[in-house]
Amino acid sequence: MTDEELGEVPRDDAPQTEAESSTPSGAATAGTSPGSASDVPDEARLGRLAAGLAHEIKNPLSTMSIHLALLEEELGKAALARDPENGEPNARERRYLKRLNRLKNEMDHLRTIVEDFLRYARGGEINRSPEDLVALVHEVLEFVASEDEQLGIRHHVDLAVGLPLVMLDPAAFRQALTNLFANARQAMPMGGELIVQVARRGNLAEITVTDTGVGMSPDDLEHCFDVYYSTKKGGTGLGLSTVRRIVHEHDGTITAVSEEGRGTSFTITLPLVVEIHGRHGDETDEGTE
Repeated sequence: MTDEELGEVPRDDAPQTEAESSTPSGAATAGTSPGSASDVPDEARLGRLAAGLAHEIKNPLSTMSIHLALLEEELGKAALARDPENGEPNARERRYLKRLNRLKNEMDHLRTIVEDFLRYARGGEINRSPEDLVALVHEVLEFVASEDEQLGIRHHVDLAVGLPLVMLDPAAFRQALTNLFANARQAMPMGGELIVQVARRGNLAEITVTDTGVGMSPDDLEHCFDVYYSTKKGGTGLGLSTVRRIVHEHDGTITAVSEEGRGTSFTITLPLVVEIHGRHGDETDEGTE
């Protein structure tokens, strides 16, 4: 995919309503803020509860999927026995197949809800190391490019050159970026522009993801990071809340600006490795005075 250098987005085109979700840079425990250590046991219990619940739901879902596949196969055999040359289903069989497909779609949706809930509740252990943020953003953009192209979504990318490394868990942050790009795609069902920028702001890396989609009302924007809050048909309400949790686990901040009919822009800031080194250096200097 060829990167297209863009200038700064014009100020009068920027969405006007803003919501913010940030965490102190000194957060020591994933998903918590300083002084909230008492929340950890609750999170652990929630993770175990989610795993048990997911197991109990996914097992019967798998059984139902198998039986639906067998029913579909039986209908195919019946059509082939009646019409050996073409095997075309009759009107009744087509109605049955249509209902089977509807059931399969609903089961897939339920499975997605369970998996999203499990992923959110578990949180996952964050294993950060110095990583190339620009390379990771480019990798995820390439991954979603073909699906976006099919929907008429054009990518415009402006990635900083020579950006210092960032302490990242690549798998977790890849999930956050994937969720953001999926959110933008869902906001542009008729196509549009996806603008992705990575820049340096002092000792911070700034990632901006902007779409030209339907935008959000002030009330929706206020709740967009809330767990299980979604205005999309079939949405689980866990996509953006998962992004927020992952950003917080990386000692970062995330803000959203949106305007109905014009689009939405998310901005993530993350500390650069140079800032971390600077802090350690300051502490060492103070200890030798």
